[in-house]
Amino acid sequence: MSTTLVHIQVVPEVRDAFIAATRENCAQSRQEPGNLRFDLLQADSDPNHFILYEAYVDAESARAHKDTGHYLAWREAVAEMMARPREGVTYQLLVAE
Repeated sequence: MSTTLVHIQVVPEVRDAFIAATRENCAQSRQEPGNLRFDLLQADSDPNHFILYEAYVDAESARAHKDTGHYLAWREAVAEMMARPREGVTYQLLVAE
């Protein structure tokens, strides 16, 4: 399994628009072949800090996500909403139930 946590800091004035755009991206990403989870998390301590939790069966499925129309549309739509560039960190699952 390939898992990515994408840290995103958004400009406060566009937070609701970011959430709306990202919900649509999440819904479509969950339909992709190889997708296991695609969640949007919001920090309790900073409502403008988000994490995308993306889990795919393998690295190839995760890479294919970046070529989808919905991802490309999301990336363009939210580019100016970010207070700084997003940061994705990839992980490999070691222990699960």
